Amino acid sequence: MSKLDITILGEPVLRQKARRVREFDGKLHQLLDDMRETMLDAPGVGLAAPQVDVSQRIIVVRLPDDEESVKEHGDQAGVLYEVINPEIARVSPEMIDGIEGCLSIPGYIGRVDRHVSVSVRGQDRHGKMMRIQANNWLARVFQHEIDHLDGVLYIDRASEVWKATEPPPDGPLPLEQAEASLDAGPAFAQADDHSSRET
Repeated sequence: MSKLDITILGEPVLRQKARRVREFDGKLHQLLDDMRETMLDAPGVGLAAPQVDVSQRIIVVRLPDDEESVKEHGDQAGVLYEVINPEIARVSPEMIDGIEGCLSIPGYIGRVDRHVSVSVRGQDRHGKMMRIQANNWLARVFQHEIDHLDGVLYIDRASEVWKATEPPPDGPLPLEQAEASLDAGPAFAQADDHSSRET
């Protein structure tokens, strides 16, 4: 495995619609292994292939597995998801406001509404069909990463974007949420300004 360079905002690949994967071979497996290492080293909780300059429909996702994450996210914490050709099959009608950032847009975070729950379907590294039910933070990460595959960045959906070292435009976040936003790599800390936090 090797760490890959993260593609930064301004590179054309981040605005392109990624191609479907049709060959499930050793080259794909190597890319998945490298993406996982790159994501964990960043550190981040999600990475899409366009973020490593590969225009293919591939994402990797992994929530932290520390004690606090396990308490909050249960059996979703620490699970590595490798999804090829992912699609969001169903979404909950409920939306939630949260703070997001992105490895490809370093130094900035923003406020984004996302569906509370999503059902994701796709294929594993061997081409076998799979389906994932994702809730809360995990659902947010999947929505963010799948957006990447269509050339959509969180800043396109954000109601506000600001420097990560500064308070948000409408006032400071509670300390716990602010620290989570800065420490999480691609952030995805739940802001929950308008509803109670769900676990």
